[in-house]
Amino acid sequence: MKIGIIGAGNIGGNLTRRLTALGHDVSVANSRGPETLAQLAEETGATAVRAEDAAKGAQVVVVTVPVKAVPHLPSGLLDGAAERVAVIDTGNYYPGRDGRIAGIEDEGVTESRWTERHLGHPVIKVFNGTYAQDILDRPRPAGDPERLAVPVAGDDEQAKRTVRALVDELGFDTVDAGGLDDSWRQQPGTPVYGLRAGVEGVKKALAEASPERPEDFRG
Repeated sequence: MKIGIIGAGNIGGNLTRRLTALGHDVSVANSRGPETLAQLAEETGATAVRAEDAAKGAQVVVVTVPVKAVPHLPSGLLDGAAERVAVIDTGNYYPGRDGRIAGIEDEGVTESRWTERHLGHPVIKVFNGTYAQDILDRPRPAGDPERLAVPVAGDDEQAKRTVRALVDELGFDTVDAGGLDDSWRQQPGTPVYGLRAGVEGVKKALAEASPERPEDFRG
């Protein structure tokens, strides 16, 4: 597939490494310009592009930037993407880094719903609670008893199927965590956030989540 990755931090960089290794055509962008991604491009064979161009022709777009950066992404970010493009959001709201976001804290909007509204396109929430190094070090074949699972939330069922198939290809099981309004169950401070477990462990952790935002994650 043609995949655009916007954000080249730990998660974005390691997804670039894995997805290119799997044979996907990856374009990667950051906020500082493609020239700053020359080393990653040389290492992986990905194409370093401007953020405005990352989604062109892409069937999957990964948005993996700090939440505070989402409103500052280029307008028309997804213009030129493939029809029915699946958009992945890996982001988390950390008030200490992002500042206080009233829409999330006062209105009770889930973090990914807030991001979705800014992007103007449905998103699928996945990999937000995954250790970046695990993307490189812990893929396992299907059926392996040590295979980790990750929750996947979103409203667009076709996009969710696309994303779940891609995560499976990356070497992880998935658990359907419901729609985007249910994605509070995998936000920071919940039992599943940062959990290294298989399918049953992830299902149990999602069921145990509380809708009340933990004090440590309030602005």
